[in-house]
Amino acid sequence: MTFYESLKQALPTDPKTWLVTGVAGFIGSNLLETLLKLDQNVVGLDNFATGHQRNLDEVQGLVSDAQWSRFRFINGDIRKLEDCQSACVGVDYVLHQAALGSVPRSLNDPIATNSTNVDGFLNMLVAARDAQVKSFTYAASSSTYGDHPALPKVEGVIGNPLSPYAVTKYVNELYADVFARSYGFKTIGLRYFNVFGKRQDPEGAYAAVIPKWTSAMIKGDDVFINGDGKTSRDFCFIENTVQMNLLAATAVEESALNQVYNVAVSGRTDLNQLFDALKNSLAMQGVIYSKEPVYRDFRAGDVRHSQADISKAKTMLGYAPEFDIHAGVDKAMPWYLSFMS
Repeated sequence: MTFYESLKQALPTDPKTWLVTGVAGFIGSNLLETLLKLDQNVVGLDNFATGHQRNLDEVQGLVSDAQWSRFRFINGDIRKLEDCQSACVGVDYVLHQAALGSVPRSLNDPIATNSTNVDGFLNMLVAARDAQVKSFTYAASSSTYGDHPALPKVEGVIGNPLSPYAVTKYVNELYADVFARSYGFKTIGLRYFNVFGKRQDPEGAYAAVIPKWTSAMIKGDDVFINGDGKTSRDFCFIENTVQMNLLAATAVEESALNQVYNVAVSGRTDLNQLFDALKNSLAMQGVIYSKEPVYRDFRAGDVRHSQADISKAKTMLGYAPEFDIHAGVDKAMPWYLSFMS
């Protein structure tokens, strides 16, 4: 059974209308591609603050003309309530991905991060509630676990946040819970753990580690590791994340709703191991990187180790991640090579 065939079983038999905020971004464009390939109708909202027109153009080239005609794009901003209201008209399911990501960005500009991630999130909640959508699935974050040291991370136990970004993502969860209690509004939060894959931007000051290092290796530039390389993460391939979004949005069991779930593979890969995995995957594609990594100071706001317990997602939503770090890197690598060529 292919990736799309397995997802199709989770969807209603008749096409629905989905709103994807942040649709021109990394996760948003992958959700768009999947939904269109499954012959769903999609409304996309983005202001291109961190997303790119090239992502939408790429998706258009990967679907049929008939499937692309099911997509309606709104160039709008979640910080404007009227844009959120316009986007929610006639929508069945909301997949809210729009946000200003990055811990360092939030430390440099907490006001901008709060404006998008808190004010914008509340605008989307209000607009979706008033439009009476069937469900509201939103991108939460593993940063919510903060300084709590226990591994693996279990949804009900969190620590103190270590960055303004972490604060905003926790506030999202609090608002979603209040809307469930106060208005009977169905929400599910997905705590993403280091999602990676095609269309993740390798450029810019706040690029994520996998695309940033891969880009450097392809160019023959230095790869910088913050700290001693023993910092570990639970890296989650984009197709696992797409699966979880669709399962969450279409969940009908009351006990599964108004919850937060970890989205990961329950693995631990340290930065030294990640360096080797990327280097080996590139070698399989004929690209040899011969430099050693350059170690520098730890980065402010980072947690030392992160690993998810995904048993709740498996039990309550039927989540079954297909890709570990190595399978995901190998599948994503041709895209990075094509993008950098």
